Amino acid sequence: MSVTNVDVEAHVKAMVGREYGRVYAWDPVNQPMIRQWCEAMGNKSILYHDPAFAAKSIHGGQVAPPTMMQAWTLAGVNGESPPGSSTVNPYEAVEFLTNNGFPVNVAVNSEHEYFRYLRLGESLCFTSMLESVSELKRTALGTGYFVTNLMTFMTTEGEKVGTMRFRLFVYRPHQVPDEAESKAEQPAEAQPRRPHPGISQDTRFFWDGLKEGRLLIQKCSACGELRHPPGPTCPHCHSFKWEAIQASGRGIIHSFVVMHHPQVAGIESPNPVLLVELEEGTRLVAGLAGIKYSEVQIGMPVQVEFLRTDEELVVPVFRPI
Repeated sequence: MSVTNVDVEAHVKAMVGREYGRVYAWDPVNQPMIRQWCEAMGNKSILYHDPAFAAKSIHGGQVAPPTMMQAWTLAGVNGESPPGSSTVNPYEAVEFLTNNGFPVNVAVNSEHEYFRYLRLGESLCFTSMLESVSELKRTALGTGYFVTNLMTFMTTEGEKVGTMRFRLFVYRPHQVPDEAESKAEQPAEAQPRRPHPGISQDTRFFWDGLKEGRLLIQKCSACGELRHPPGPTCPHCHSFKWEAIQASGRGIIHSFVVMHHPQVAGIESPNPVLLVELEEGTRLVAGLAGIKYSEVQIGMPVQVEFLRTDEELVVPVFRPI
C-alpha cells in the first residue's frame, strides 16, 4: 500500500507530545571528565581547575561547566545506556519518517537552558518529549520536516537542572540528474568555475609553485623546522625568516573524508578529501586522482599531480603509486 505525504504527516504529527522515560548517566559528575572537557574546549577558568578557589567561590565547591550537561548522559561507544534506562527510541518520529520516504536527516540546532551549576558527585538522567513537527518544508537540501525533541535533565532525585531542544531536518533529497548526463546537457561555458583560494603574501609562494609543477613547503631559516600550512612566523622558534623547499611529492594517506553535502560548484560530488603525510613529514589537504573514493585506504602510498582547473588555478591532487 502506498503512503502519501498526507498520511505520513498525519501519523508523525499525532506523535507530538509523546513522552519517553528516563535515560541515566553512566557516571556521576566527576573531576576527570571536567578536566578533559576543559582541555578539549580550551576552557581555562580557575573555577573548574582549582578546588581551593572553587571552595571560596559563590558555589562553595567545585562545579561543572554548564555546557557539559548533555555529556554526562551520553551513551557509551557501543550505544548502550546504563541499566534501568528507557529502551524506547526517543527519536521514533525520525525513524518513522526515515522509513517512509524521508531517508536523510541533518542536525539543525540545539537550544540549552541551564537552571543551576552541577556539583561533583551528582548523578543525572534525562527524559524526552517530541515537542513539535513542522509542516512539510522545501529547502535547498530537499523536502522534509523539522523535528524538535525536548530533553529535560534532572538529578536522579528529580530536581530539574536544565533543558535542551534538539532540532533535526528529516528530508528527501532533491533529485540529482546523472552526472554524465548533466554535464553533457550543459555547454562548456556554463560549467561553474572551481572556487579560488584566498591568497596572501604568506601563501602566494605555494600557489605559484603549483603553477610551475612544484610542491613547496615552508622551512624556518632559523631552526630548520618545516611547516604547513604556511604562516608568517615559525611556531617552534617564532622566527620571521623562512625559505621554501621543494617536496618530493610522495607520501601516504594519513586520513580522508568524503564530502556529500554541501555540494560545491566546480567540484564533483561526492568529493573525496585526503590528508596526505608527505615524506618530509608535513601534512597536506588535497584531492584524489586515479581511483574511486570507495577504493581509498589509509596508509596508501600516493604521488602528487598538478590539476589545472582553469587558466588561473592549479591545485594538488594525489594518485596511488
